[in-house]
Amino acid sequence: MTEKLNKYDKAYLRIAREWGQLSYCKRRKVGAIIVKDRMIISDGYNGTPSGFENCCEDDDNITKWYVLHAEANAILKVARSTQSCEGATLYITMSPCKDCSKLIHQAGITRVVYQEAYKDNSGISFLERAGVAVECVPNADHI
Repeated sequence: MTEKLNKYDKAYLRIAREWGQLSYCKRRKVGAIIVKDRMIISDGYNGTPSGFENCCEDDDNITKWYVLHAEANAILKVARSTQSCEGATLYITMSPCKDCSKLIHQAGITRVVYQEAYKDNSGISFLERAGVAVECVPNADHI
């Protein structure tokens, strides 16, 4: 069972990575997929809010404060639908920050699988404290 789960985890992470390539951010392209009952119910990538310019960095190459993270975009997309994140798994190319971790927990996501660690691991610590299962799968290229 663990081997089969790992196979799906890697496949969903590859989809998340591919989805992240749609981001207009120059510094880092992050993708997220939310899966529930083996169905993708949402996706997201880091970028500016709807209706804003598709430029994530200012002239000094600093990320603009209003850029949304990939997991936030995916959760917000679910909020505008008839779906629910309750009991879902979030696949994301980079571990969530502390602010997004609060959204993940409040959305009812029960498992997070990420590929690369964010510079600050307080988001991971928060999720673990909240009872969310967290797993790093660093090499999703090989099944």
